[in-house]
Amino acid sequence: MDNNFDFQNGEQLTVEQAIANLQGEDLGLRVYAAWWLGRFRVNAPAAIEILIVALEDEADRTPAGGYPLRRNAARALGKLGDRQAVPALIQALSCTDFYVREAAAQALEMLGDPAGIPTLIELLTNNLPGTLPAPEPPQLAQPFDAILEALGSLGARSAIAEIQPFLEHELPRIQYAAARAMYQLSDPQVASQYGDRLVEALSADDLQLRRAVLADLGAIGYLPAAPAIAQTLAENSLKLMSLKGLLEQQLTQSANLSEGAVAVMGLMDELL
Repeated sequence: MDNNFDFQNGEQLTVEQAIANLQGEDLGLRVYAAWWLGRFRVNAPAAIEILIVALEDEADRTPAGGYPLRRNAARALGKLGDRQAVPALIQALSCTDFYVREAAAQALEMLGDPAGIPTLIELLTNNLPGTLPAPEPPQLAQPFDAILEALGSLGARSAIAEIQPFLEHELPRIQYAAARAMYQLSDPQVASQYGDRLVEALSADDLQLRRAVLADLGAIGYLPAAPAIAQTLAENSLKLMSLKGLLEQQLTQSANLSEGAVAVMGLMDELL
C-alpha cells in the first residue's frame, strides 16, 4: 500500500504522520488526521487503536459541547471495517453530542455487527439518559434517520414495533428512513408496500428529499423502482448510484443476468 496519499501544508502526509498527528497536541491536526485515516481507508492496527481511543477524547470540544474529533473518529472506524471497534462505538451511542451518536450509528451499520442492536433500540426510543438534542432546528432528540437505517441494515426484526411509529413522523426524511428499514425487516409479501412508498416519494418537491430517497432505494435494491429512479428530477450521478444498488442486489440473487438486471443496465446506459 502506498503510504503517501494527500497533501498537508504543501507536503505529502504519510500513514505514520497521520497516526502521530492523531496522538499529538494540535487539535486541528488531530481532527484532520482522524478524517484522513477514514478517507483513505487506512486499515492499520495502530490506526484502529488510536481512533478507538479518540472516541473518548475530552480535549477537542466546541463551545456548544460538541466533540469534532470523536465524530471524525467514529466515521473513520465505520469506513475501516474492523469490528474490534464495535464495543467503543456502542459506548459512543451514549455520548452527549448528537453528531457523535449519529456517526456511531452509521459506523455500526457499516460494520454490520448486530451487537449494537439493543443500544440502537434504546436510542431510537430515547431511553438513554444524558444525551443532548441536535443543536439546530428542528432539534431532534436523536439522529433517528441514522438509527432507523442502521436497524434495517442490521436485520433488527426485534425492533419492528419501535420502528413503525416513525412511518408517521413529522419529518418526511425520517418517514422514508423508517420505510426503508421496514422494507428490509418485513416478510416479502408485505415489504413491497414500503418500497412503493419510497417510489412515491421520488416526486417530492424538495430536491434534498428526492436525493435521500434515491439513496434509500439503492440501499434496499427495490427493483420495481428502476423506471421511476431513472426519471427522477435529480442529478444523473445520484440516479446512477441508486440504480447501481438495484443491480448489485440482483446480482447477489443470481449469477446469471435476470431480465430485471438487464433492464437496469439499459437505464444506466441511457443516463451515461
